[in-house]
Amino acid sequence: MGILIDTSVLVAIERGQCELDALLVEQAEEDIALAAITASELLHGVHRAGKAAHRARREAFVEHLLARLTVIPFDLVVARIHARIWARLAAKGVTVGAHDLLIAATALASDFRVATRDQRSFSRIPGLSIVRW
Repeated sequence: MGILIDTSVLVAIERGQCELDALLVEQAEEDIALAAITASELLHGVHRAGKAAHRARREAFVEHLLARLTVIPFDLVVARIHARIWARLAAKGVTVGAHDLLIAATALASDFRVATRDQRSFSRIPGLSIVRW
């Protein structure tokens, strides 16, 4: 089993609230990765940064993460799991953000847990294992 890191953890790392290296050392036995949608969310943050200096710092941070961590693509296996989860939750009237559903589907397809600081959304997804970082 591995760990898929949610954007909420990476934002906390960027803000100095926790340290990536320490987390990786603690989880040295695990495969650590990002979902492709998480990479997109981080890159979106780069493009949204207003000031050039802020954008440069954020871009350096994101590119450092992308160079260190595996990014798991959205493929047909993930798409099938995503569609099934989405349909089941919708039938129950349960809503979860689109990006969180993609992260959850990626984790389930890879037999990974999700490391997050936002357990509210992910806890609604049956079968998903969550760890708080």
